[in-house]
Amino acid sequence: MSRRLAFFGSPAWAVPVLEALTRDHEIALVVTQPDRPRGRGLKLAPSAVGAAAAEMGLPVAKPRRLRRDPEIADRLRNLRLDAAVVAAYGQIIPPSLLEIPRYGFLNIHPSLLPRYRGAAPVNWALINDEPETGVSIMRLDEGMDTGPLFAQERTPIGPHETAPELADRLRDLGVEMLQNVLAHLEDWETRPQQGEPSYAPLLGKEDGRIRWADPARAVYARHRGVQPWPGSWFTYGNRRVKALKLRPAGGAGAPGEVLEVGPRTVRVAAGEGTVELVTVQPEGKRPMPAADWARGRGLRPGERLA
Repeated sequence: MSRRLAFFGSPAWAVPVLEALTRDHEIALVVTQPDRPRGRGLKLAPSAVGAAAAEMGLPVAKPRRLRRDPEIADRLRNLRLDAAVVAAYGQIIPPSLLEIPRYGFLNIHPSLLPRYRGAAPVNWALINDEPETGVSIMRLDEGMDTGPLFAQERTPIGPHETAPELADRLRDLGVEMLQNVLAHLEDWETRPQQGEPSYAPLLGKEDGRIRWADPARAVYARHRGVQPWPGSWFTYGNRRVKALKLRPAGGAGAPGEVLEVGPRTVRVAAGEGTVELVTVQPEGKRPMPAADWARGRGLRPGERLA
């Protein structure tokens, strides 16, 4: 059944959600973040969703603050919406808007709510080395990801999946679930979230620092979870070095101790096991094999990385 919808989203991750909805439903309005300076010239440019919506000829609104925009509520009321769909919009939807669509606001959240409420659920599930995660289709309420659930599905996390890869896979699963919910809104009953909540705040630069005292498996889990930003990094000689590619390995030593500068990798001791640095990027330089960087800096076994 076709629905009359508003879509709230901003980054490139949300564009496939919008594209899928346009194939089966009427998108009466796309709401996205305002244009921002981008690129070398810092010219104003639309969000990825804003650009995609414009190409599809869809009406677009770009309120700076939903709470302070008196026109957006009137505009939504006049659209006579069945529902609104939210996919990584970037602003909290105020209570004054939540009850406007007939069936409320539906949100695709890439976690098993109430686990990992917040802005970075995929990243923290990986950082914490969770064996599985999932997708929740939720009706928004006034809280932070606290609304009742329409549907929820579990999926194992691959041993080498990175945050962008997992996020895209969860999004695609979420689109299928969302389409099913939209087709049966009249008959679908929501259920409250159950269990102990946990939270997934936005990542900061320090979250990418390699914790050499952690087990090698945990270092690798964090590495996968902090892609593409802030990325994994360590310091040597008071200079930051990005670890673009690394992997866990066997062996033992004092955490952060360089054990071997091999022909292709640099092996560093972790709290349990070791980490092989494969590709690095020193500050102000291009990516390079870790072994080349180490030989260029005269790095020797026994030295410590921080």
